[in-house]
Amino acid sequence: MERSSVELFVGGGGLALGISSAGFQPKLLVEWDRDACNTIGHNKGKWNIIQSDVRAMSFRDYEGIDLLAGGPPCQPFSLGGRHKGDNDHRNMFPDMIRAVRETRPKVVLIENVKGLLREKFSSYFEYILLQLQYPEVIQKPKEAWYEHLARLEKCHTKGNYKGLTYRTVFRLVNAADYGVPQKRERVLIVAFRSDLKQEWSFPSPTHSYESLLVSQWVTGEYWERHRIAVKNRPEMPIKLVNRVNKLRQLELRETAPWQTVRDAIFDLPDPEFEPSDISGHIFNPGARVYPGHTGSPLDEPAKTIKAGDHGVPGGENMLVRLDGSVRYFTVRESARIQTFPDDYQLLGSWTESMRQLGNAVPVRLANIVASSINTYLDSTAG
Repeated sequence: MERSSVELFVGGGGLALGISSAGFQPKLLVEWDRDACNTIGHNKGKWNIIQSDVRAMSFRDYEGIDLLAGGPPCQPFSLGGRHKGDNDHRNMFPDMIRAVRETRPKVVLIENVKGLLREKFSSYFEYILLQLQYPEVIQKPKEAWYEHLARLEKCHTKGNYKGLTYRTVFRLVNAADYGVPQKRERVLIVAFRSDLKQEWSFPSPTHSYESLLVSQWVTGEYWERHRIAVKNRPEMPIKLVNRVNKLRQLELRETAPWQTVRDAIFDLPDPEFEPSDISGHIFNPGARVYPGHTGSPLDEPAKTIKAGDHGVPGGENMLVRLDGSVRYFTVRESARIQTFPDDYQLLGSWTESMRQLGNAVPVRLANIVASSINTYLDSTAG
């Protein structure tokens, strides 16, 4: 069954691609950035993408959709941002909740940064969850958020509220645990409308670091798959010896190995020495190591692809070659690390394309979660 979705804060389209490939038909996508809208329009011309500030829009025409999704701007809560939370004008959670109130979707899916779970924001995170549970308990004019939180808490503890409610779960997930070649930790919040009698839980991880270590240092399957001769294989890092020895004696769960940078880009030529006509695979000079930004080793999942707002264009988005030198990932390599398909083109300059990718949800992760949601909705149909 084809289901409907609306997505806010679409960015370069990672969440949208994952949701649509899971069986949801996008009825509306909203994004304020022109380059990101151009990217969506270029790749998915039939999708209804609107360039607009979410705060200026009404969503009442989409009441009754199956899924409302979005990643409200993360800068207020990001470890790399200014940590202002609710005091930051970029905090769009209130409008995400308003969209829930206006569309009354069966399911809500929200993605955000790990920093949202910092102790500093614990009360505000509780506030977000309670607003999502009771979206029709609206903040009054001039009412401070913590006063609104107190009213929501009373509503919650009384247990007799009769309006629109959602059952909400959240989890900090690492995209690498779901087959994404990147260590990317993000908070996912999923809320089912209460009348659906939700019994859903997050999908179990499909990949693990332990399985990667076994494939590299116990069976050697990893190197064989990449056709690397024994004499050319690196030595096991000393820090891993005890851990690998223990793994030799254990029966591991049936999970696949974490995917690495090599897994993601093995068939792409080095853009610095082998120029090609592959879309987006163009060498960008100037990469350098500096404190806190040391690049991603070839035989591990990449470090988190970032949006480039951290002092140096592209920030951490560098490959560490086997000889220790570094270079920036190309747009195509970064897109692969974010599990975008090769025929998906990111429009705009290198910096702008990397910003879109750094803000995106990995397509594979979005697909796995949205597919699980869709399967559950199928089980409750009728």
